[in-house]
Amino acid sequence: MNPRWQTMLKEYAEALIVALVLAFFIRSFVIQAFKIPSGSMLQTLQIGDHLLVTKFAYGVKIPFTNMMIYEREGPRHGDIIVFDFPEDPSKDFIKRVVGLPGDEIEIRDKQVFRNGEELVESYIQHVDMDRFIPRRDSFGPITVPENQYFVLGDNRDESYDSRFWGCVERKTIAGKALILYWSWESLTKIRWERIGQLVE
Repeated sequence: MNPRWQTMLKEYAEALIVALVLAFFIRSFVIQAFKIPSGSMLQTLQIGDHLLVTKFAYGVKIPFTNMMIYEREGPRHGDIIVFDFPEDPSKDFIKRVVGLPGDEIEIRDKQVFRNGEELVESYIQHVDMDRFIPRRDSFGPITVPENQYFVLGDNRDESYDSRFWGCVERKTIAGKALILYWSWESLTKIRWERIGQLVE
């Protein structure tokens, strides 16, 4: 083979390896893309939103495990987090943190109370005000266990969340939702106004 071609192939191979290592590092420790597949977080997050999740927001894990290398302060009230779905860890879920470890959570007639105080939640929606369903609309009180978090969807009447399957363990949290980098309803309907919005 021509020495010039050998040099070029070697340079391309080295560049490809470096790119793959960087991509692995970024996805494992820094940031990860996530797509919204359902309407459980409406109106905050729309079906077809694509967002970036900061993986170091609460600490650093060994890749492909739930073992922490470095631990930071945990999620705060109102954070939107991505985590392993407790009933099927192969699936990622996204919800809003409502209860921290030690908080007492109760729901009365769709209204959430934390430590006895009624929450004012401007971001939620109810689409089924004419029906009362136990557990969905009346829940608790419960005390959130140590190293766990009580999470709810913003679309309260159509969200499968901690009311049904319990709290989220800290070690299963992948990261905190950061920013929308893409959003569309279909190939012909792109939501340009949502691109670049911070998730909050």
